[in-house]
Amino acid sequence: MKKAILTIAIAVMGFTAAFAQDSSRTSRKQMPKMTAEQRAEKATSRLEKKLSLTADQKSKIYAVELENAKKMEAWRKTDHSDMKGKMNERKTAMKEQKAKIDAILTADQKTKMEAFRAEAREKGGKMRKGLNRGDRTDKAPVEG
Repeated sequence: MKKAILTIAIAVMGFTAAFAQDSSRTSRKQMPKMTAEQRAEKATSRLEKKLSLTADQKSKIYAVELENAKKMEAWRKTDHSDMKGKMNERKTAMKEQKAKIDAILTADQKTKMEAFRAEAREKGGKMRKGLNRGDRTDKAPVEG
């Protein structure tokens, strides 16, 4: 009788521990598949809101973004065996895109764009650091 109760208690504890994990947190929401045109339109509209673009600027930036989106789509479909070379190629393409966009913008818009880019770099840095979970500068070292 004691063995049966003990076995049931262990089984209940095991099932409780197994199902206590919140699986909804680990599953990521699937991003919708967008075409290159949709990606370019989304990026252009975001810049239009942030920088108050004129109609001419909007059409030029859309062309730059569309070209970039098509490059990215092709890059995703290619073989990723030479990742270092591909990453250097991607960095070069990003610099070219930045230069093209900066050539279209006015001085005031460039200032806003730089602030926007700095904010994005800061957010990216926080994401790479694990959402500030590893930041332990405020704690004193433990002495033994």
